[in-house]
Amino acid sequence: MVNVLVILDGASEAPSAMPSSLELADTPALDRLTREGETTWLDLLGPGVPVGSETAIAALLGWIPDGPVDRGLVEAAARGIEPGPCERAWRVDLLGGHRLLLVAAPPLPRLEAKVPLRVWPDGLRPPRVLDTSTVVIGAPGAATGLGRLMGARIVIPDGATGRPGSDLGAKRRAALAAIEDGASQVVVHVGGADEAAHARNRAAKVACIEAADRELIGPLADALLTDGGVIRVCPDHGCDPATGQHVAGPVPCVTWSPATVRA
Repeated sequence: MVNVLVILDGASEAPSAMPSSLELADTPALDRLTREGETTWLDLLGPGVPVGSETAIAALLGWIPDGPVDRGLVEAAARGIEPGPCERAWRVDLLGGHRLLLVAAPPLPRLEAKVPLRVWPDGLRPPRVLDTSTVVIGAPGAATGLGRLMGARIVIPDGATGRPGSDLGAKRRAALAAIEDGASQVVVHVGGADEAAHARNRAAKVACIEAADRELIGPLADALLTDGGVIRVCPDHGCDPATGQHVAGPVPCVTWSPATVRA
């Protein structure tokens, strides 16, 4: 029996944000799963652990970090790059949305730019706690990088960008193929809501949630009606479209199975 996890990156918001983007979105499939299944609240990260995809997705995949996770290493792994014994990877963000990945021997080479730079610090390397019976589907980024480092098989479909407008149909087809191939766990990461919130665009965040409901959540739940299994839909963390910042605290998780539908 397959376990399906759909990660709606950054989809939730602080409890004081009423109505939230999840509430504003027209999500008939998620509404049905909520009505027929069970909703719990997950507190994924301990005190002092930075709130981010590299920490929270790791927790959803089965490893709870007790400190920062090396985001540069994760981004390199998503692209099939393993730094050499005397090298390390750095993720560097440029104001305006551009992101760089640098792999070299320390120290970080001198960087000159006309806009502010953010260099992500080093951190923990995720342990291999998964195997290839878990399939992680997403764009090159935190989810697929963590999946590879933790031992899962990763699939990066053509057209998967991790941003609004990403090809969710390609992710759906990859997930259905993994189910058909007998995977025990299929994880689908959707990054658009988080990116829209970072851009402070609530309407785009709502649209991303609606697209995930229409193109992923509904069809994957319907597939389980035939094949059996369990589907969970859960953000990794919140992201506030009013500020563009991540939100700490518990996230809602909906669990549904056709075998245990509540009347």
